[in-house]
Amino acid sequence: MDQELNFTHVTLDWYVDINKYRYVYFFIMFALYSLIICTNSTIVYIIWIHKNLHEPMYIFIAALLLNSVLYSTTIYPKLLIDFLSEKQVTTYSACLFQFFMFYTLGGSEFFLLAAMAYDRYVAICKPLQYHIIMRKSTVSIFLIIAWVVPGCHIAVQAIGSANIRLCDFNIKGIFCNNAVYTLLCERSRLITIFGVVALLDLAVLPMLFIVFTYTKICIVSYQSCKEIQKKAAETCLPHLLVLISASVFFVYDVSIARVETNFPKTVRIVMTLQVVLYHPIFNPFIYGLKMKQISKHLKRCFHRPRSILVLKVNA
Repeated sequence: MDQELNFTHVTLDWYVDINKYRYVYFFIMFALYSLIICTNSTIVYIIWIHKNLHEPMYIFIAALLLNSVLYSTTIYPKLLIDFLSEKQVTTYSACLFQFFMFYTLGGSEFFLLAAMAYDRYVAICKPLQYHIIMRKSTVSIFLIIAWVVPGCHIAVQAIGSANIRLCDFNIKGIFCNNAVYTLLCERSRLITIFGVVALLDLAVLPMLFIVFTYTKICIVSYQSCKEIQKKAAETCLPHLLVLISASVFFVYDVSIARVETNFPKTVRIVMTLQVVLYHPIFNPFIYGLKMKQISKHLKRCFHRPRSILVLKVNA
């Protein structure tokens, strides 16, 4: 009976003297999660209600920010529950589902960034053909691919891991990421091969495509007038910042999270938190401040209540 219980339940081995400060940690993480939801949702709502933002570039931005909300929701609710619990325990099936959602949405981010890079390439390098190439059907296909392809890749690994016997029941982390592989008694050849395929398809190839695309944009912009150069800088810089941020955290998760090291537990937790903390907060501020049209609507949105109040006082 104990063996069966151990097989179905997994302990998240990240306990670092949280008893004394558990409520402090809870409210800090709850505030950060609320900030992520509010900032990302605000920009998505602004893009949705303003028809002049119903263009491919802004649709991809809205999809990326929506992806950040789903990505955070995969991690934070369970993390908040764990802060208030005596033991950080989950079922193995729930752990695999979290693993599936985490890497599916992570892969979707790279696909969405690749779609945004292609959109900027067509807009800057082929402006006369932009409306012919970037039609609504094209944008819809890109969005479907961005969420379906990563899901299919990660589903193979999650389903393959579900039927393998476990030899360990403690995950060294705050959520179920690549560390789930350390629980398996023996990793099947299918999981290993498909892990490499997923790495190439979901991260390496999109990143190479993005680098190639922005290289072409830089070449064309350099050879063009200052107006084209300014347009390229205004629209491409936020995408590059997000790409660099995503790449850094991706490299950490793939290379460090699966390596058995003697890092102190606190250091490991802090490093892992970067993956689910900075990036979802980073994105809305980049697009809200750097994208001119979005920034303009944000200013109008926050200045409107003050204007209404002034009118009422004058009346």
